[in-house]
Amino acid sequence: MTGEDEGLTVHVKYKDVEEIFRGNREQVWQGLREFFDKFLPSFDIANRFALSVDLQKLATECQGLIAFSSEGANLMVARSTLTDNEALQLWLLAAYLGFQIGKLKQEDMAKDELQEKIGKSGKIVSTRLGELAKNGLIAKTSGDRFKITTFGITHIQKELLRKVRTKLEG
Repeated sequence: MTGEDEGLTVHVKYKDVEEIFRGNREQVWQGLREFFDKFLPSFDIANRFALSVDLQKLATECQGLIAFSSEGANLMVARSTLTDNEALQLWLLAAYLGFQIGKLKQEDMAKDELQEKIGKSGKIVSTRLGELAKNGLIAKTSGDRFKITTFGITHIQKELLRKVRTKLEG
């Protein structure tokens, strides 16, 4: 061992967990091994349950259903083929996607704007938005604005997009 081995410091940070190991190389190595043995399984398990959005995959799945022009987001699906809830979810998904790829300035939409987009009364839109929010698919932001949740995006990817595409084919 040299004197230099005594001054080894390793700083490990993963999300909210942070640890600093100091000592000679054997002490630091042992500390690192114990740290990874203790925390990596729980990190792996936690990541399996974490909802996240793969933006590239989402964009690919939305091709032909959502498009962007200089005027903003557009649904490429005839309004008559969608239920009110489907239309609201797709409009909020379009806002999210447009914001994420830099085509829109906001990821949320005003209730009045959604009402205009789906062509329904304020009462119907409020009721449908309330149902979607109650189910965790959308969330109210500031004022009378709404956005799609990560859970909502996951639901859309697993169920709604397939359902909409089936309607378009049939």
